[in-house]
Amino acid sequence: MKISSMLLAAMLAGTVISSAQAAEQAADAVEVVNAYVREVPPVSATSAAFMTLRNTGAEDHAVVAARSPAAEVVELHTHVMGDDGMHRMREVEKVEVPAGGETVLQPGGLHVMLINLTAPLKAGEQVELTLVYNDGSEEILSAEVKTVEATMMQHGDHSGHKMDHSGHDMDHKGH
Repeated sequence: MKISSMLLAAMLAGTVISSAQAAEQAADAVEVVNAYVREVPPVSATSAAFMTLRNTGAEDHAVVAARSPAAEVVELHTHVMGDDGMHRMREVEKVEVPAGGETVLQPGGLHVMLINLTAPLKAGEQVELTLVYNDGSEEILSAEVKTVEATMMQHGDHSGHKMDHSGHDMDHKGH
């Protein structure tokens, strides 16, 4: 009976190791490209991080949280058109990264919101970000602080709209 118990323990240990390896899968499969954080005036308490997430794996993954020592609160956000025609930011539960595909976090779309900055962000500095995936794995990355044009949305019908740091359209209502 002891041999069976030891065999069972070894099998369970193998399962635990496999689970631990699976927990690292998303962080290993998702490549973060061109990560940067928007430079904001020293009086601003918020900024945003942008990047491209490339999933080189065969399974879908998702970023479900993020954190950074540069901000007291870090949330995953997107921009949506409100009933009043104004662009507004909304927190999202996750950012999907399909197997073999990529998801772009960009101004006017999905992004990582940095709220209550712990210090002013200056162009050229590096900001540490930790992405947390749906399988529990984490990826720590460094994103350069960059100056971004005030006219963030340079595509489609939104060209020329100026956005304040909360993501609201400052010029006029939607079309």
